[in-house]
Parts: sequence; C-alpha cells; structure tokens
Amino acid sequence: MSTAVVERIRGVSPNFMARMAGGLYVFSLLTALFFELFLNGRLGRAANFIQMTGMAVVTLILYAIFRPVNRNLSLLAGTSNLAGITLEAIHLASHGNDIAMVFHGIFCILTGYLIYRSEFLPRVLGALIAFGGFGWLTYLSPPLQDYLSPYNLACGLIGEASVFLWLLVMGVNAQRWNEQATASRTRLRSIKPPSKQILHAG
Repeated sequence: MSTAVVERIRGVSPNFMARMAGGLYVFSLLTALFFELFLNGRLGRAANFIQMTGMAVVTLILYAIFRPVNRNLSLLAGTSNLAGITLEAIHLASHGNDIAMVFHGIFCILTGYLIYRSEFLPRVLGALIAFGGFGWLTYLSPPLQDYLSPYNLACGLIGEASVFLWLLVMGVNAQRWNEQATASRTRLRSIKPPSKQILHAG
C-alpha cells in the first residue's frame, strides 16, 4: 500500500473517513450493477475501471480506520482485497473474477474480526460482513458456487452493504476511535526494537 496515501487519509477525522468509505462503496456498487446491466465495449470497461478504482480507495480508507485495532490484520485485509482487485483488472486466469471474489471474501472475514475487536462499531456488523465473506469463499469451488447461487451472492452483498451503509449514515464512534488510536500509538512507542534492547542490556 502507498504509505503517503494512507498517511494523508489518516489525517482526516474518523467519521469523515467512514462516510467517505461508505459513499464510495455505494457508488462503486451501483457502477458495477450499471456496468453489468447496460454497458458493454469501451463504456463498459470504463465503468468497470471506475468501480475497481473506487473499491481500491475504499480499501485504503478501511486500512486507516481499522489500523488502531490491529495494524497487521488490517494490512493483511487490505492487501487481500487489493490482490483481488488486481486479479479482476488483469483477468490473470480464465476464472480470474472467481479468484478475485475469494480474495474479497478473505478481506470481508478479516474486516468482520476487526469490527468485532473494535470499540467504535457495533459487533453485529462484524458478524454480518464475516458471514458475507464466507459466501464469497464459495467462489473457490465452481460446483459449490453454482449449487448455492444466488444465496451466496445475496449473503455477500447483504453483509457488506450493512457495514458500508452504517458507515455512510452513522459513521463511527469518534471518541472511542480516538481512544483506541491513542492506545495503539502508546503500545507501539512502548515496544523497543530488539537491537535497542540488546544494546541497552549490554
């Protein structure tokens, strides 16, 4: 992930980040639906590019939002989703989009855990998006995907939409987000690099 972009995002208020993520998600979803239903050719490719760009920005924003909860897991979630978006963009394999949805499912499950561990969003949202993530994981097996269709698609969309609509309308509990962010920074400052610890011991 681009450190400069993430640092710039982190400079704004948590509620602004949350509503930006929710708004971009809704815009990207509507663009994707419009692309599937009405567009083809160059216009279709352009709409698909807009949709993927929007989701990439959403991924960076969510990394900044959930970084105070667990930096490593937030990075893993974001990296997984960006990998899926990349696969979707380049159609790496004949079933590239299916593989992309599997990466997106991992992103949703990790995001659900981060929401559950957060102190600024309702835990039920974490359960919903994680459940939706398991729906996307069915794309790993085409027979299972076909057997569960369209219920797996519905679970995935409902789970995601519940979280992003909440972010758009309600935002986050800014006070608790700031408290968790402060606690996270304090923990990081208290951990000395191993080399410094060795030198200090010597």
